[in-house]
Amino acid sequence: MNLTQHPELLDRLAAAYALGTLRGGARRRFEALAREQAPVRAAALIWQSRVASMNELQQAALPSSAVWTRIHNLVRAERDQTAMATARSAPAPARAGWWRSLPLWRGTTAAGALATVLAVGTAVGLRDELGAQIGALQARLASQPQIAYVAVLNDEQASASMLVTFDPKNRRLTLQRVGGYREAADKSLQLWALPPGAAPRSLGVLSQDKLLQLAADEQAVGGVPALAISLEPLGGVPSERGPTGPVLFKGALIQKML
Repeated sequence: MNLTQHPELLDRLAAAYALGTLRGGARRRFEALAREQAPVRAAALIWQSRVASMNELQQAALPSSAVWTRIHNLVRAERDQTAMATARSAPAPARAGWWRSLPLWRGTTAAGALATVLAVGTAVGLRDELGAQIGALQARLASQPQIAYVAVLNDEQASASMLVTFDPKNRRLTLQRVGGYREAADKSLQLWALPPGAAPRSLGVLSQDKLLQLAADEQAVGGVPALAISLEPLGGVPSERGPTGPVLFKGALIQKML
């Protein structure tokens, strides 16, 4: 089966591969396809990046003392209610005594009602706090980039060296180094669009960061079948000159199904 003709299936398989739920022969077949087909390799790299970034959505933090106080109040309220239910179900003694005092039972009932109100209030507070945290997390997820184009740029040995994605919503190209190549201090890598029937067009000069972003319009990216990265003098060269150094990485630019 050609997975590139079934984007939804490819996306599910890539997600399962990144999460570790794709196992056995299915995982080995997927890895073989990823080595042979750039779109499959790109889908796997994208999902691996997504899973890795999930750890950054929520910072680790110790619960505040107020949380433990609320839990203690809930436990105490539940214990008091259980004690009241046990006392009410016990058989009444033959003779009257202090335990049959109406004021005593009224006081106990009032205390139980107060504990219930406190427990309900605490539960509502916890629910509201959790709801606020979930809302903040959903907002951060909604702000994640919407990937419309993806490219895996390979070296001469067909090894993946750079993952490139484009987010039209934020007008941003994101480049992630996935290989071990590092240019010399007096050199720069430069990203080029390779439009059909036209000269290469510069999309920006890369820093030596492992993950970096470049501003770009969809007009500069849409309709471009391939991207390339050349090795240039420090700071890059003007776009109209085109690449002056060797082209190190190159790959097809694929438009994703949104």
